[in-house]
Amino acid sequence: MNYDAALDRAISVLHDEGRYRTFIDIERRQGAYPHAVWTRPDGQEMPITVWCGNDYLGMGQNPSVLAAMHEALDATGAGSGGTRNISGTTVYHKRLEAELADLHGKEAALVFSSAYIANDATLSTLRKLFPGLIIYSDALNHASMIEGIKRFDGAKRIFRHNDVAHLRELLEADDPQAPKLIAFESIYSMDGDFGPIGAICDLADEFNALTYLDEVHAVGMYGPRGGGVAERDGLTDRIDIFNGTLGKAFGVFGGYIAASAKMVDAIRSYAPGFIFTTSLPPAVAAGAATSISLLKGPEGQELRDKQQLHARILKMRLKALGMPIIDHGSHIVPVHVGHPKHCKALSDMLLEEFGVYVQPINFPTVPRGTERLRFTPSPVHTPDQIERLVRAMDALWSRCALNRAETAA
Repeated sequence: MNYDAALDRAISVLHDEGRYRTFIDIERRQGAYPHAVWTRPDGQEMPITVWCGNDYLGMGQNPSVLAAMHEALDATGAGSGGTRNISGTTVYHKRLEAELADLHGKEAALVFSSAYIANDATLSTLRKLFPGLIIYSDALNHASMIEGIKRFDGAKRIFRHNDVAHLRELLEADDPQAPKLIAFESIYSMDGDFGPIGAICDLADEFNALTYLDEVHAVGMYGPRGGGVAERDGLTDRIDIFNGTLGKAFGVFGGYIAASAKMVDAIRSYAPGFIFTTSLPPAVAAGAATSISLLKGPEGQELRDKQQLHARILKMRLKALGMPIIDHGSHIVPVHVGHPKHCKALSDMLLEEFGVYVQPINFPTVPRGTERLRFTPSPVHTPDQIERLVRAMDALWSRCALNRAETAA
């Protein structure tokens, strides 16, 4: 085989379809988020505003978080020194897991190097703990959940997105005595829609199934202490395993699960993705623990309220222009474009002409024909920045001859 030619063909397909992904060289400046600096291909620097970051509340710039990281860095050094089983457990990791367990009202939590690894490692390990387990997975679950379920050596069932009736049909068709687990999300990040947590929990009770809830895009953002949609809806005690991230609303890095002490102990003891991975640096763990603690209090609620306000304002302004907004009431603002090349062109023009940075979302992240721009307003975006974004979208939508009358789901 001509390996170089095979690589050329694979990459050419992405270029031809308009979904080749490019990295934009940006530099965030401490204390200035969402302002950043873009280094153009010609080497020139240009000030931009970040509109697609997942640092939803700006906690990556929070002075208390940074101070905690500096303290831990000065006290312990850069790395953790190994896996948790060898030399990678510190007081910072223990404090972080205690904060997370408290956040979700669970007995214990377990920190991973990312929420992707937490999902993959946990879901793929469950067969070892529950022989004969059947996993029921929402059709739009995140790639990390899909990967973990694919590697799960057991029966798998896929139910139509948020379709509780279909889930019931699948549950009814299986052996009533078989152990079962339902895996789903609280917020599906590409459309910003909510999972029917209560209805799924009702089915889980009826069919004696465990519940596995990914709250990656909700932790820090919803609930009186930032515990997610389940906390907001008073359903925390009905979820058996929570998955979450430290890299979005908490502004740092890493992922975790929270569950009963026995469940966490079993995953800790059996999951290769945990056992054989170097643990988070202590400075990262310290920053994450501080961020979680802060967001549990009044400062966190103030940030959540302001973020929701800015999201509502942006949706209202774009809807008034006839933009095809996908609005399910969450903090995410997707604008449907529907073609990968148009989506990329619109993203490029926003950056180059208006200093608005928003990456195109194309297949396979979303289905073909549903390509979009996905805006994530934060409490630190200003009214002037929102106004500039709206004016830019208005000007470019007309220039690109995109359909304002199109209706988004």
